[in-house]
Amino acid sequence: MGLQRFSTPFGDIEVTHRSLNDGCCEGFRGVDHPVLSVQYHPEASPGPHDSAYVFQQFVSMMKEQAHA
Repeated sequence: MGLQRFSTPFGDIEVTHRSLNDGCCEGFRGVDHPVLSVQYHPEASPGPHDSAYVFQQFVSMMKEQAHA
């Protein structure tokens, strides 16, 4: 199954994270704008690098905007 996309008044978003327990949205990214969100504590356990990609995506988006 691909990413689920929604239109909002602020632009399109794609769901990137879902809860394994109930399937609710736990994260999304902007399609039209440099936006990302997660609804959990990305630095929490189990491992120190499990969510490093979230921070890497954020830094990458900021670098792109700095050069825009």
